[in-house]
Amino acid sequence: MQMSRRAFLAGVSTFALTAAASAREYRGGIPWHPGASLPPPAFDPDDVYFTAEERAFVTAAVDRLIPADDFPSASELGVVDFIDHQLAGAYGRGDIYYMQGPFRDGLATQGYQAQAPALLYRQAIADIRQGLADAGQPDFVELGPEEQDLVLTRLSEGRETLAHTDAKTFFDTLWQNTQEGYFGDPVYGGNRNMEAWRMINFPGARYDYRPWIDHGGEAVILEPVSVGGRMVP
Repeated sequence: MQMSRRAFLAGVSTFALTAAASAREYRGGIPWHPGASLPPPAFDPDDVYFTAEERAFVTAAVDRLIPADDFPSASELGVVDFIDHQLAGAYGRGDIYYMQGPFRDGLATQGYQAQAPALLYRQAIADIRQGLADAGQPDFVELGPEEQDLVLTRLSEGRETLAHTDAKTFFDTLWQNTQEGYFGDPVYGGNRNMEAWRMINFPGARYDYRPWIDHGGEAVILEPVSVGGRMVP
């Protein structure tokens, strides 16, 4: 039996909900009072990293990874904004990684082994676009969906040689960041209007479930709540 794209995404969403944003302190008192916690600041749309060409590439790429069907595509839910914001900050600089050389190829069990993520994106996108131009092909954003899928598949399988970085590392990072932006809390710029949470019936960052404990075995479908406390009707 084939698994639908949406069912697969719902299965991986548990991992994606741990977004790439830096950890923040959440403070509140006991007993809890509304508005007494300290959520992270809202996404700043002016905090950007991508050039116009890079943004166009990422928009086209993430919309092939999560295209629109009964639910919005990745870019429609703000995934590009999420990635752009993350690359402009601590994650993009690689603050959580060891960034001093010498660098050697690591094992798959050793986690991320590349340069700072922002540089990884910039170099990989430039290399992919240049490779297409050298082969006499249109730019990635001008390719048809099937041709774009072929490029992404070659990257995902490590069959594409990039001049300045590793193709599979870039694809794996792009795919991870796409999931984070699609399923993460909207306070970080993605998951616009919490549509991805509605798709998988995830209630969000609710404080208290006691009113729904005695539900008699019936499904409990709740409107999602952001970690920032915003509730969408």
